[in-house]
Amino acid sequence: MENVFKTEIGGKTLSIRSGKIAKQASGSVVVQYGETIVLVSVVSAKEERSVDFLPLSVEYQEKIYAAGRIPGNYFRREIGRPSEKEILTARQIDRPIRPLFPKGYCSETQIIAVVLSMDQENDPDVLAMIGASAAIEISDIPFAGPIASVRVGRIDGQFIINPAISEYENCDINIVVAGSKSGVVMVEGGSKIVSEADMLEAIFFGHEAMQPIIDMQSKLRETNGVPKRSFALPEKDENLVKKVTSEATSLIQDALQATGKIERNKALRAAKSAIFEKLGEEYSERKTEVSDIIKDIRKKTIRELILKNGRRIDNRKFDEVRPITCDVGILPRPHGSGLFTRGETQVLGVLTLGSGRDEQRVETLLGEEFRPFMLHYNFPPYSVGEVKRAGGPSRRDIGHGGLSTRAIENVLPAKEDFDYTIRIVSEVLESNGSSSMGTVCSGILALMDGGVPISAPVSGIAMGLVKEGDNVVILTDILGEEDHAGDMDFKVAGTKEGITALQMDIKIHELTRDIMGKALEQARSGRLSILEKMLQSLEKPRDEISSYAPTIITLKINPDKIRDIIGPGGKTIRSIQSETNTQVEIDDAGMVKIAAFSKTEGDAALNRVKELVLEPEVGVIYEGKVVKIMDFGAFVQIMPGTDGLVHISQLAPNRVAKVTDVVKEGEIIKVKVLEITRDGKIRLSRKAVLEDKNDSDSK
Repeated sequence: MENVFKTEIGGKTLSIRSGKIAKQASGSVVVQYGETIVLVSVVSAKEERSVDFLPLSVEYQEKIYAAGRIPGNYFRREIGRPSEKEILTARQIDRPIRPLFPKGYCSETQIIAVVLSMDQENDPDVLAMIGASAAIEISDIPFAGPIASVRVGRIDGQFIINPAISEYENCDINIVVAGSKSGVVMVEGGSKIVSEADMLEAIFFGHEAMQPIIDMQSKLRETNGVPKRSFALPEKDENLVKKVTSEATSLIQDALQATGKIERNKALRAAKSAIFEKLGEEYSERKTEVSDIIKDIRKKTIRELILKNGRRIDNRKFDEVRPITCDVGILPRPHGSGLFTRGETQVLGVLTLGSGRDEQRVETLLGEEFRPFMLHYNFPPYSVGEVKRAGGPSRRDIGHGGLSTRAIENVLPAKEDFDYTIRIVSEVLESNGSSSMGTVCSGILALMDGGVPISAPVSGIAMGLVKEGDNVVILTDILGEEDHAGDMDFKVAGTKEGITALQMDIKIHELTRDIMGKALEQARSGRLSILEKMLQSLEKPRDEISSYAPTIITLKINPDKIRDIIGPGGKTIRSIQSETNTQVEIDDAGMVKIAAFSKTEGDAALNRVKELVLEPEVGVIYEGKVVKIMDFGAFVQIMPGTDGLVHISQLAPNRVAKVTDVVKEGEIIKVKVLEITRDGKIRLSRKAVLEDKNDSDSK
């Protein structure tokens, strides 16, 4: 039986339907907002896997038919590999719901969200997040929900819930907030340099607005939900736990005192070997159980060190940033480079500048988009001392790249002020905590080194949290160990004046406004100290771009002349590009853009274009070729595609009986423009040129 629940969100009706579609799934719902519709299903296997993690996968799929179009690729169907938007949205769905599954739940679980209809105004991403929670709620899968999600925008100082896609460019805040009944569980988005106070206000404005969606899911579960399957954590062998704890605790504590990640990992491996040696042969067949207990001891030790002893494993203060070094201009051929090192995290940012043809073309539900800024994040296995098969970017790589993109793009110059396509590549060389924020810092250094006139430099920092009851510690610039043992990963990027991007994930059920406010303020202090170090290496963008970067020359022409540059079948423009080694682009408004790798080549192409498009001017003398002889005069080509008539009376100062007595076809002569009529006909004079010359000679 179908059940439909509706509520008003942001002035529009949000509905959730269940009981009619995809009924063989463990749970499925259809979420609608405007004419945007998303189907979300969840299936969890009845059997449990023997793994020590939650085997959850999330897929988000944008079907092009949802927008009433046929895919534009060769196969005319959605290709197998998901787009960046699909990957980023899938991660956005995954992060807030993953902590709400019970610890130890090991049944293979899959969530699939499919966009069935898209109205071009209402973004389906938040609908998919709501649908994921609702589908799990009505299923038999154990889950500590429900949660809900909204997008919060701000236009002219006014907060808006779920702004239309057409309003995004006017928003100085654009974030997605996910939350439970009593707290926030995830935040992600960007802003145009806003204060911490304004961002905190936006987050909890969204949290308040999502409450009707949470209530609606509770009603849906009551009417259409099924009983939750029984699940209980396998009981631990308490005798084994006591035995391992007594043998391992002091060894783990001592190993964690080692300085540096490499030394610490080495000490922990030695400690683990010593623990197994102490336990003896009788425990050799229970290595998995013992290893799990050692992991728990390790995590507990790190947390107790922070909460009870008031210190971190690297002996920093809670609000202290690791040592930072910055280097710029270290690569001679790329157009800009910056090496950012913070403790044991090191990221190389590399800048390349290109022309309009280098823009990324992306097919989306909104149509074809062209992106003049790209940031690509690479995380090779050697950065963490591992051996893995090298392949394409992972979902994590794309997620970190997306966050770094939001952090930087709001300080880039407008296209009309800096007409280049910009690509930054982040190469993570070492990693021990927040390589995404290291990417932001190295990317900014590369932009400044490359002479890109950014509006303000940006830095980024990752914050952590350890919470036991009312005992709360916020950590600045977390290590990888602190991320694994802690309860929060809160990344904040921004300028000296305010925030440009943030992303928060937690492992506990929710965060309060007070904790988030303190984390934002502590992040601000850390972010500014990092920015100060960055500016010591380079105070501002260089005055000129790299000599190896392409030269961009623009010229506005009469749109009627576009065909003259392109030529029949594109012959003329191809000839210009081939002969001058340049790229020439023309838009429908008549804006010509020339990209060249040297000024000489750029000027050569510019002169060729000018020859084709310059309009003749009255009173100006041109050198032209006689292309046709008539009884009444001669036609002379003064520009490519532009002819004028020299009447027989204007061929010479004296009377001319026959045109061929003065000029021959193919002859090059100088002529002066006497008149351009309304219908575009051009009157030329050879006589005027000769008379002008005689006057000049007599003087």
